[in-house]
Amino acid sequence: MSNRQRLLFSLTSLLSLMAQGQVVRNDTVTDRTHQLREVIVTEKGKQQIVTSTAPLHIIDKDQMLSLGVTDVADALHRLPGVTIRDYGGAGGMKTVSVRGFGAKHTGVSYDGVMISDCQSGEIDLSRYSLENVDHLSLVVGDNEDIFIPAKNASTPALLNIQTLAMPTEDTNPHIVTQLKAGSFGYISPYLRYEQNITNRLAFSLSGDYTYAENDYPYELKGGAITRKDRRTNSRMNQGHAEINVLWKMGDYSTMAGKVYYFDTDRQLPGVVHYYSNLCKQSLREKNAFAQVQIQAYNQKGWSMKLHTKYNWNYSAYEDPLVPTNAYDASYWQRELYTSLAVMYTPNEKWAFDYSADYALNNLNSSSTQTINSHPYRHSLLQSGTARFKSDRLTVLGRLLHSLYLNYSKHGKSARNMRRFSPSLSFSYQLLEDEDLYVRASYKNIFRSPTFNESYYFHYGSPDLLPESTDQYNIGVTWGKKGDHMYVQLTADGYYNYVKDMIVAVPYNMFIWTCINVGRVRVLGADVTVDGSCDLDGGHKILLSGSYSYQKAENRTNEESEFYGNQIAYIPQHSGSIAIGWENPIVSVSLHGSGVSSRWDNNQHSEGSQIEGYWDTGVTAYHTFCWGGQKLEVRLDIKNILNKQYEIVHFYPMPGRSWQASVKYQL
Repeated sequence: MSNRQRLLFSLTSLLSLMAQGQVVRNDTVTDRTHQLREVIVTEKGKQQIVTSTAPLHIIDKDQMLSLGVTDVADALHRLPGVTIRDYGGAGGMKTVSVRGFGAKHTGVSYDGVMISDCQSGEIDLSRYSLENVDHLSLVVGDNEDIFIPAKNASTPALLNIQTLAMPTEDTNPHIVTQLKAGSFGYISPYLRYEQNITNRLAFSLSGDYTYAENDYPYELKGGAITRKDRRTNSRMNQGHAEINVLWKMGDYSTMAGKVYYFDTDRQLPGVVHYYSNLCKQSLREKNAFAQVQIQAYNQKGWSMKLHTKYNWNYSAYEDPLVPTNAYDASYWQRELYTSLAVMYTPNEKWAFDYSADYALNNLNSSSTQTINSHPYRHSLLQSGTARFKSDRLTVLGRLLHSLYLNYSKHGKSARNMRRFSPSLSFSYQLLEDEDLYVRASYKNIFRSPTFNESYYFHYGSPDLLPESTDQYNIGVTWGKKGDHMYVQLTADGYYNYVKDMIVAVPYNMFIWTCINVGRVRVLGADVTVDGSCDLDGGHKILLSGSYSYQKAENRTNEESEFYGNQIAYIPQHSGSIAIGWENPIVSVSLHGSGVSSRWDNNQHSEGSQIEGYWDTGVTAYHTFCWGGQKLEVRLDIKNILNKQYEIVHFYPMPGRSWQASVKYQL
């Protein structure tokens, strides 16, 4: 019997014994409630974190304000086990990876539908602003939310970006307008209009624009000589607009539609050299998609959720300094996606879900040197999930079947791939009258290589094997709520094993070098604390913190001198802390995040170590209210200690800077 089989057998036996020992305090079946739009309010979100069968982290819009979060990357820096690659400044590319799995293995969904990039497999989070976001949630593994598309269960970790809900109480128009300004030529206006046309039909319009020069100063050290310079070729223009419609078709059904458009034209700062700072790279990106979700249920316990989406991506890369413009090219991606999920809840304890997803992706390019084919892929994902939930025990089991059929119009196509992927998780309340839970989870999943990895010139191979991962987690959660305080603690230890792992090391912001490490073992631990205390006179103290330990080692060949080396760009230690003080005059928060030293390659060659850092910021804000109107004024000072550091090697981050905003809500 293998180690995996032993663990699954032991976990199943433990669950069986615990289920037999349950004392059901209520034998009656309560009325089932159905939530047609997933909106997590603060109290419900906190309870979900404690009871979740797998690690779950949530940051809502109130926490973003009170704890000084300025963008999506800043929010993710506050979460344990998360590694951000940031090229610096407002226009720098930002990607996220979780627990050593890599950015391609971390899914990102927007209002419940996965965002895809079949070319690189990595989602640039710099294109998503927080102004239109209600909350961010990150789940590692599978938790008790089973009514989801199969694609949302196809990654080891999933980041969900949930936008603001429609107004539901009146038919008056609601307007939110905001203006941000900051250091290095940063300016960003935002406007949102929303209204209920009737008690069944609502719509919203929103848009934002960002411009920044990003010409921040930095210091470059070479031996005993230190040279001061400014970042060049960093200008960005970026805009986004979307339309949302919510229609309550009947008492038991709703339809939500979204049309989204994003456009950016930015210069790409290059690697910082001591004798040269010359760079002329640029990138133009456009993204448009339309998606519709129909959700319905009946009183017999059946629920249905249908998603349909069409997505289009365009990117054009230029580097006039390269002879013959060899890397210049335009790329077009298209995706047709549909998903059907059916859930049956025969009683308050059991729930069953079947989800089936289909997607057609293709990619073409203007370059004959970089893409040797016109690839396209059919993907069919199916998942079957069962959940048992009693007063103290929650058990979740899922089996995912993935089928990828690859074709190319020219040249050799990548291999077809088929796989069954099981997962199992549980959560158990140790004390009947205390929110103290123990949880454990296992998930097996694999990642099909991206089109770049399979077809890119001097980069990929159609014979490339997929990454296969096993992730194990065991943890303890505790929450305590009183009349004037709340505290929440989570602690998780995990073991991840990745076979045929493909590690991406950046050459610049658009060209990457992939290294197949073979086998990677990750041992780690995550700890979080979250609390608040209400004081007299309208005062409130908030606390949030996290710590992560990750030992991500190359375990491919024991004879290799690189065996046991930490994987590139993954720090062993990382953490964050934020303390907020809300009061009637000016609310303030002090916050910081940092990581230990890292390496920019897996060989740990001389000069490849990146120093650790700790970035500290402070936020002050106040909200003026009169009638039904609000005016919010906010000031953020970032990197107040003016620390010079890098997240990606040779891409310096900004030093001390400021950002001010004024928001008006009607």
